[in-house]
Amino acid sequence: MKIKTLLILIGILPLNTVIAQEYNQKTAGLTGPYFGQKPPGTTAEVFAPGIVSTELYELFSAFTPDMKEFYFVRYDKDDQPGMIVYTYQNGEWQDSITGPRVGEPFITPDGKVMHLGRRYMERTDTGWSEVKSLGTPYEDMRIMRMTASSKGTYFFDTAGEEPIRYSLLTDGKRGEPQTLKIDLGIHNAHPWIAPDESYLIWDDQREEGYGGADLYISFRQGDDSWGPSINLGDKINSKEADFYPTITPDGKYLLFNRNIDENNADIYWVDASFIETLRPQ
Repeated sequence: MKIKTLLILIGILPLNTVIAQEYNQKTAGLTGPYFGQKPPGTTAEVFAPGIVSTELYELFSAFTPDMKEFYFVRYDKDDQPGMIVYTYQNGEWQDSITGPRVGEPFITPDGKVMHLGRRYMERTDTGWSEVKSLGTPYEDMRIMRMTASSKGTYFFDTAGEEPIRYSLLTDGKRGEPQTLKIDLGIHNAHPWIAPDESYLIWDDQREEGYGGADLYISFRQGDDSWGPSINLGDKINSKEADFYPTITPDGKYLLFNRNIDENNADIYWVDASFIETLRPQ
């Protein structure tokens, strides 16, 4: 799987501090949820073509719980990554560059924290705080994506080279990371945990896949164990690398990345009804 290598930058402007430069995109007239796009069906489609997904390289995706902010990363024509945010203001979507990319964004279900791998930012009255470290032991791990459930349980990868891990939050105390007991392939990465922890979606590479990385789902069983890994099928996965799954806060759609070629990746979306179709009865 070839996914553009991104440098983790130590410093960043607060995300509420907007760099003067902006993309020359027309945002006027973009109204309603999802930038006014026609919702997809059960076959994956490019998300917001020409608006979010362009001829440049776009990665990751994160809506705030109120669906009024949308974050992703785009490489410009000079191959420099920037964190982009679209905000819904005065009935229209507006975009700006917020600063250099510092990690893979995941916003907690309560909207109070943006995780960026082994770093994070907290929501304040004026925007997002400065970037902070999660501390030991996370600061010493090669975490690409850190996600969290409504209970505060962490689910994260370590550069796809080791099993997905989790860490419980009990009575306000963070437990030591533990290996998630789930059948995984040779390169598992970018987990997304359901807010209620009822299922996990991630990307993986396996010989029986469709090519590159595929998206898989596993459901939590009645005894709290995890069920078998289920490939999301050829209406979602492709011969290219499909990775970085995110379910929208309203539960309606799956957003994910797909490598178009070595120089381009787009964000795709698909109806999330597959979750209930695949969920064991």
